[in-house]
Amino acid sequence: MSETLIVAGWVVKGAADRHSADVIRDGALYQRDGVIVEIGDAQEMLAKYPDAPRLGSPDTVLMPGFVNSHHHVGLTPLQLGSPDHALELWFASRMGAREIDLYLDTLYSAFEMIASGITTVQHIHGWRPGPLSAVHGAASRVLQAYRDIGMRASYSFAVREQNLLVYEANDDFVKRLPADIGPKLAAHLKAQQIPLAEHLQLFDMLTKGNEGQSLTKIQLAPANLHWCGDEALLAIKEHAGKHGVPMHMHLLETAYQKEYARRRTGKTAVAHLNDLGLLGPSLTLGHGVWLTEEDIEMVAHTGTCICHNCSSNLRLRSGVAPLNAFAKYGVTVGMGLDEAGINEDRDMLQEMRLALRVHRTPGMDDDVPTCPQILKMATEDGARTTPFGKQIGRLEAGRLADVVLMNWKTATYPYQDDDVPMLDALMQRGKTNAVDAVMIAGDVVYQDGRFAHVDRDAVLKEIEEVLAKPRNPQEQARRELGKAVFPHVKAFYRDYLAQTLPRQPFYAPSSRN
Repeated sequence: MSETLIVAGWVVKGAADRHSADVIRDGALYQRDGVIVEIGDAQEMLAKYPDAPRLGSPDTVLMPGFVNSHHHVGLTPLQLGSPDHALELWFASRMGAREIDLYLDTLYSAFEMIASGITTVQHIHGWRPGPLSAVHGAASRVLQAYRDIGMRASYSFAVREQNLLVYEANDDFVKRLPADIGPKLAAHLKAQQIPLAEHLQLFDMLTKGNEGQSLTKIQLAPANLHWCGDEALLAIKEHAGKHGVPMHMHLLETAYQKEYARRRTGKTAVAHLNDLGLLGPSLTLGHGVWLTEEDIEMVAHTGTCICHNCSSNLRLRSGVAPLNAFAKYGVTVGMGLDEAGINEDRDMLQEMRLALRVHRTPGMDDDVPTCPQILKMATEDGARTTPFGKQIGRLEAGRLADVVLMNWKTATYPYQDDDVPMLDALMQRGKTNAVDAVMIAGDVVYQDGRFAHVDRDAVLKEIEEVLAKPRNPQEQARRELGKAVFPHVKAFYRDYLAQTLPRQPFYAPSSRN
């Protein structure tokens, strides 16, 4: 049996409502074998569990571990040579990215996530060349990295069966390219294309290999409407229902995707998914920047979840998601860091502040984000977008002991007036240096800047040594192909919206109805 008694000046069990949190002053939490047993008054708990190993202090703010509900890679695209282009151009620019062992790559971002209080991540993988055995091997490396560092993760390999580079059929785009580019791109895309049956087989293989694992789960991810035909969407939904797992799907990240849905279906992407029967609590829509108000009502009515990726939307010129409208209609909204946050890292504390402030629209009405609301997005609501559901996301007896210990003095030094609620001050001032410890399933995986199970310095040194070597011939060929294809991709999108969609305002949700 393993046990811990965590004492804290403040135990934040979770958000109570938009304006308040459920906080116990001078409290304590007792966990046994990775499960929260009891939360109560510190003195009473100390008397009840006198022999339990202790963590925390009167300066500790104990909070639920954060959930990164949308994540893809370790080393960022910028690190690997791809600037923050608009999303559709960004895919072409990433073709030349360096190869790095996925075990090391996954650990790289896991270090950053855990150090900012993230205990659970929704890892959406993709863009791996076949055959199936190679993709399975790559996925297994990702999962092993999370298990070794002690982080909770839900893994999915995104299903992409069509339109791999632009929003039209691969062959149609390739045949318009110059003769010195077309065949090379065709070969590249063919290597990336995995039959739907093999995608479902991969899920089955990973699910079988994950049996008995408590930290990792497997789910399904139809990558986006333009990447999946209707038959594929229905097949994925059927497979998810058969195995009782949720789905995570990018949707309406950009105005180009909105127009693609109109051309393909004659309606909005959300309405089309509703007609197919995909909407519901088991589906999370990543981004959702270009939802109409009718879409949002439909999402709310069906209980569908949304993952808000604030930094990514800004960096890739996708727009600003109508978060205030999501809240108005009572949509469950998680929070994701996507490829990387606004500061080129995976800092959830910073991401929460960004989401808190980006959506502060002009006016005086009570319709802008609050700190408890943002906390709920990053914890309880984020948990609902993963297979772990109500096992995590709040500090309550019976839930898993995934917690973050933050230091109030470090966060607020040298002074903080107590007229500001504790949670508001902590969320707006707390940085990663205030994270004293992170516990996942009762295991202290991070404390005082050190990771318990993996040597961060050794991993970073190995990454440095690998990437210090020159590009190999395959990497160089992909780099040259990406540069050659890029202007043709840009030309494709230059005319994509010109005749059918007027220039959209950057932030005006009402204009999208």
